[in-house]
Amino acid sequence: MPTSFTVVPVEAQGQERGPVERDGQRQEEEEEDDERDRGSGDGIAKESSPFINSAEMDRGNMYEGKNMALFEEEMDSNPMVSSLLNKLANYTNLTQGVVEHEADEDSKRKEVKVPRMGTFIGVYLPCLQNILGVILFLRLTWIVGTAGVLESFIIVFMCCACTMLTAISMSAIATNGVVPAGGSYYMISRSLGPEFGGAVGLCFYLGTTFAGAMYILGTIEILLTYISPSAAIFKAEEVGEETEAMLNNMRVYGTCIIILMAIVVFVGVKYVNKLALVFLACVILSIIAIYAGVIKTAFDPPDFPICLLGNRTLSKRSFDVCAKFTESNNETKTTTLWHLFCDSSLLNATCDHYFSLNNVTEIQGIPGIMSGVLIDNLWSTYSEKGSIVEKKDQPSVAGSEETKMSGLPYVFTDIMTYFTMLVGIYFPSVTGIMAGSNRSGDLKDAQKSIPTGTILAISTTSFIYLSCIVLFGACIEGVILRDKFGEAVNGNLVVGTLAWPSPWVIVIGSFFSTCGAGLQSLTGAPRLLQAIARDGIVPFIQVFGHGKANGEPTWALLLTAGICEIGILIASLDSVAPILSMFFLMCYMFVNLACAVQTLLRTPNWRPRFKYYHWTLSFLGMSLCLALMFICSWYYALIAMLIAGCIYKYIEYRGAEKEWGDGIRGLSLNAARYALLRVEDGPPHTKNWRPQLLVLLNLDSEQLVKHPRLLSFTSQLKAGKGLTIVGSVLQGIYLDKSTETQKAEENVKALMGVEKTKGFCQIVVSPNFRDGISYLIQSAGLGGMKHNTVLMAWPQSWKQTENRFSWKNFVDTVRETTAAQQALLVAKNIDLFPTNQERFTEGNIDVWWIVHDGGMLMLLPFLLRQHKVWRKCKMRIFTVAQMDDNSIQMKKDLQMFLYHLRLNAEVEVVEMFENDISAFTYEKTLMMEQRSQMLKQMQLSKNEREREAQLIHDRNTASHSAPAVKTSMAAAVPEKVQMTWTKEKFVAEKHKNKDSNVSGFKDIFNMKPNQSNVRRMHTAVKLNGVVLNKSQHAQLVLLNMPGPPKNRKGDENYMEFLEVLTEGLDRVLLVRGSGREVITIYS
Repeated sequence: MPTSFTVVPVEAQGQERGPVERDGQRQEEEEEDDERDRGSGDGIAKESSPFINSAEMDRGNMYEGKNMALFEEEMDSNPMVSSLLNKLANYTNLTQGVVEHEADEDSKRKEVKVPRMGTFIGVYLPCLQNILGVILFLRLTWIVGTAGVLESFIIVFMCCACTMLTAISMSAIATNGVVPAGGSYYMISRSLGPEFGGAVGLCFYLGTTFAGAMYILGTIEILLTYISPSAAIFKAEEVGEETEAMLNNMRVYGTCIIILMAIVVFVGVKYVNKLALVFLACVILSIIAIYAGVIKTAFDPPDFPICLLGNRTLSKRSFDVCAKFTESNNETKTTTLWHLFCDSSLLNATCDHYFSLNNVTEIQGIPGIMSGVLIDNLWSTYSEKGSIVEKKDQPSVAGSEETKMSGLPYVFTDIMTYFTMLVGIYFPSVTGIMAGSNRSGDLKDAQKSIPTGTILAISTTSFIYLSCIVLFGACIEGVILRDKFGEAVNGNLVVGTLAWPSPWVIVIGSFFSTCGAGLQSLTGAPRLLQAIARDGIVPFIQVFGHGKANGEPTWALLLTAGICEIGILIASLDSVAPILSMFFLMCYMFVNLACAVQTLLRTPNWRPRFKYYHWTLSFLGMSLCLALMFICSWYYALIAMLIAGCIYKYIEYRGAEKEWGDGIRGLSLNAARYALLRVEDGPPHTKNWRPQLLVLLNLDSEQLVKHPRLLSFTSQLKAGKGLTIVGSVLQGIYLDKSTETQKAEENVKALMGVEKTKGFCQIVVSPNFRDGISYLIQSAGLGGMKHNTVLMAWPQSWKQTENRFSWKNFVDTVRETTAAQQALLVAKNIDLFPTNQERFTEGNIDVWWIVHDGGMLMLLPFLLRQHKVWRKCKMRIFTVAQMDDNSIQMKKDLQMFLYHLRLNAEVEVVEMFENDISAFTYEKTLMMEQRSQMLKQMQLSKNEREREAQLIHDRNTASHSAPAVKTSMAAAVPEKVQMTWTKEKFVAEKHKNKDSNVSGFKDIFNMKPNQSNVRRMHTAVKLNGVVLNKSQHAQLVLLNMPGPPKNRKGDENYMEFLEVLTEGLDRVLLVRGSGREVITIYS
């Protein structure tokens, strides 16, 4: 969409200063700005990127003049538009092979030469050279002969369609912003995230490395089969050992060549790049020679006779004359061919049965384009390994099959052939489409050149391949096409027999082109590995990011040569080709996936300049890649996926902390939003209920967690399942506490990582600690993903006078969780709880089930025992029987209930009869109430008196409890809140409080305990005695937590009751249910 800009100059106010004055002022302003930059008030680090002014900019120019004085406060973080545009205009990519801009932004950029390569030189020709290669010269004729013209056409069309669809997706990604050096790896990793990027990047690296091995094997095959067969080190001593000898020759020569190539690349990669044009010229000349040869066959076919025995093709490596015997001077002489099939040179010798029954005939191997041979070559001729290459319509008399044929000069097939295998062998010939995008750093306009050049190159090569299939089928005899190594035509390269002016044009051209392609693979693969290593997403390969001083990846080159050697040791071109097909197909599949994901998500940053793409095309390309993987070889496909999956999980596990704004993040956000909207429909069914925890942590003055074991217990209880929100409250105002908040959040997250607690952290700043906890309980979570259980530690120091508000906060938290219909777990003696590294080898988890709480007490031990720490602990359930209860029947019922719940636990019913209240209980209650009364009567400071007065005033306004509160608290605080204090009022108030305190202290020693408190204390003491008797040595005791009193007067007494109830126990978890069933007997 064209956008018009109008630049309006603003006249500078005031006269222009002289150069000396201006320079002086600029220096002063720079110093002032440096000071301002160092002492930035907001404490926010500036972003370092080409779009934001960096510290090296000349700030003097920025502030010169007063036109923009209104914005000068923001100049440090927000650039002027003029300077932004200037930086954008001068922004250049780094050259290929150098680490990309994200990893290099901290170091000073080197001056780089402005890239000048256009579409033709920079993209089209490199793609052409990489796509056209060894398969075209060595295997395409054999594929056409074996699969037939029609099926070969389907194979090539499928592969070319796959690469074309991938190129469209790649063009969309490549034109969506600046693509630095790194090519396909960069595009995938930045589109799909570090996990996919690393996995696919390494797969692409392996594919490129095995491609190097394939090119080297092709080079040796051309050398030993067509140029100099005598150079073979291993010779076949017996008949049938030719294949094994050839493979050994491949291994020896391949190892030597790979060492030589690695040295060449190490010493001077610039020479490889300079020779690229020579290698490309060889490819183009070879293809021109093929087309010229085809045209020539129309009027003057070349003379390449084939010798047939019946319908069987004979290898002409072993004989010269295609006849059984010759007539010379009226004398019949047997030929070399006769010797090969008969036991002597005599005419009455014993010969092979098939040889005796069939005649030897000679036909033209290349009848020409006008001969109509195309009809014969339309259909496939698949065969088993070791079968003879036969001409279909040739007359033949079947002989005895018992005859051994291995020593006879027939042309045999070396491998079993079928359609899917041919797809795997052919696919590497269409790879190489990434060559242009890999050079993105050296292009003048990558966003224009990559789509145009790549799509043109694929169109050109697709035309060449498809036309070659038809032309080969129309010009060459079928038996020659199926003769993989040209044995029937004196060991000539089959494509070479068609070429004009000489077969040597193709042989020499293909030799140099495969040699050059191998060199380029050994040059490109280490740089790709270096880019992945320097990104730091795969820790174990970071060593390969280092290299020579000039940036050449030495270690990566050594690894590449080592992996290449594996391909060389396989030694068979037909076995190596499907391996690299897998890796390339996987890479292409993820390029298509990246484009489809970005298009479907409609992320705001997805604005490619290349408009001719659609998500359906990307999806079709992805499906085609996946289908081709399994068509080529289902077991290789599974192995490649397993390798990629292992790398993905490894990167995910080791934690590549990279935020690249990738599409998978966007996909996750969309999925999360969709799931949240679905979940919010209603509360989960009892069967799906699990504790979604809000963990309330206390922080010290250094913002460190006071009780780390609380997070250990959380991870043991959750085992990574469900929702965990770890919350804490900082007291103060957010504007003043923003730095402390950030520090606290970092500390909590670090501890969560150590304790393996998977969840979210939420720090709230509130003027009041009590209110902050209330905010967390009310607002933590999002939509349906809200907590249903609060976990907190018991306030150990609640009795200390300097910490008198902690118990009030605790009791209010208990009330709020009840009001919010949330369960509450209170861990007492949390510092004695086990860490995640400890293991209990024996012991019990004791559940004291006093009142029914929805089944929380039953569910929690079951969840804990899923973790390694508690796995070997046994579960015991105790319940209390009163005077009127049948304890035997209670035990049976409880056992049946547990059986239906599918829980394994020992059951015990404890009888607790009514008896008289002991003197100890009476005395303990009296002491509790006296202590409470004394605290109320203590002298308060002015600030605390005002705060207490305001609190009572607020309570008095409440309609339901106003009279009671006013009466009970009259002795502690003034009845009326005095907002203005004069000296006289202060003195009078002071004396009034003193008098009341003196009388109050006298009353304390004469008071009698409240009967309700005595009864509650009696229960606590009795129950504690029973629990101690049964569970003193248990690893963990779970108890029903009684609710706080409805009348707030007894809050402190409530704390005392809980203290007495749990006295003498090491690890206690007080449990208070949410009021709903959380466990069910139904499936």
